[in-house]
Amino acid sequence: MRLPLVVFGYVAALMARALCCGPNEYKTRDGECCPMCAEGTVVRRDCTALSGTRCRACGESEPTYMNEPNGLDKCFSCSSCAQGQGLFAKQQCTATTNTVCDVINGYFCEVVKDDAGCSLAKKHATCLAGEMIQTPGTNRKDTVCAPCQPGYFSQHGVNCTAWTICSETQSKVQEGSTSSDVVCGSASRSHYIICIPALVSSLTVVGLLIRGKIK
Repeated sequence: MRLPLVVFGYVAALMARALCCGPNEYKTRDGECCPMCAEGTVVRRDCTALSGTRCRACGESEPTYMNEPNGLDKCFSCSSCAQGQGLFAKQQCTATTNTVCDVINGYFCEVVKDDAGCSLAKKHATCLAGEMIQTPGTNRKDTVCAPCQPGYFSQHGVNCTAWTICSETQSKVQEGSTSSDVVCGSASRSHYIICIPALVSSLTVVGLLIRGKIK
């Protein structure tokens, strides 16, 4: 009675091993359990009854990496940081780590990946005329714009400036707007030019009338 139980236990152990490999093993296509390759390497050849797993290093012929123990036969491709898309390589790719990208000045990161840093960058928004920069952009956040308040203007979309107040000797030639300042000009003196000849003529007539009366 004892022998069948021993045999059953042995068979069960073999079946369990075939169905579930250990934490540091991987299952081959044939259903065998082999030791995993270490970080920075992948499987070149599965283990056999006579030899262990044979591994090869990543990054030998192309920029690749492997950041965990594995039973894979291909390394992961390194991420590229395209400067034309606002990215640069903050940390170069190695056999065990992926490239870490970050954004150049004038851009912010729109999509972040844990192992590759920033994967998608976008240019900071440019505020329009009539607006001001409320919050400058950073490498993780976009620029925030806000409209100028009444009585203020912004020509280049940076800061809002109060309208110019014309002096007492000036007149307002053009009203201000959110994108342009008030335009002041010198007060018109044409009416003085008109009034002076008229005054001279009036005085002349009065003088003649007085002379006529005296005579």
